[in-house]
Amino acid sequence: MINRRKLLASGLALGALGMSPARAHKLGEEYVLPEEFMPREVRIRDDFEPGVVLVDPNQYALFWTMPGQKAMRYTVGIGRGNLYHDGEFYVGRKVEWPDWRPTPDMIKRSPDSYANFMEGGIYENGPQPGGINNPLGARALYLYNVRTRRDTYLRIHGTNNPRTIGVAVSNGCARLINPQVEELFALVPMGTRVVLYPKAGAGPAHSEV
Repeated sequence: MINRRKLLASGLALGALGMSPARAHKLGEEYVLPEEFMPREVRIRDDFEPGVVLVDPNQYALFWTMPGQKAMRYTVGIGRGNLYHDGEFYVGRKVEWPDWRPTPDMIKRSPDSYANFMEGGIYENGPQPGGINNPLGARALYLYNVRTRRDTYLRIHGTNNPRTIGVAVSNGCARLINPQVEELFALVPMGTRVVLYPKAGAGPAHSEV
């Protein structure tokens, strides 16, 4: 269980991402991850088998189900606007410190943000190597399509920017802070079923235990 809460934050202020002003901090200030964002054990409905990853975008929550109607609950950042994709997937690949390259659609949407991956950029001919500044963070679970068995380019991954947790900010993936994604990575085996619930849909109702 992770118990270290103080993290050095970088990037956008939470207030700019839709969080309450009480959680907004200036760049460079030490950011204390809110207590409610820490992993905790919760009780869930009895119709979930253990060993499944459930993501409820309406709660900004990821659940790792366990026996006895219990689950570990993590707070995540999710896809913004219509970039969030619900459905059922499975973990087809697991990578420590993954490399990364934006999809063509991402480059098309935000060419200025991804100039390093375009002609003349430092990553023109390859992905950005894994590392602390890589957008996928310390670990990544690659989600594959159940029917086609192909990579969907959706990920559950880490981030070194805790200000993006608990908000809709990503290009479609679910993100956790690096220490928490390392914990989840160790728990989740290859082939694990992953369910991403619809926005404003019925997620895995739970109560604290």
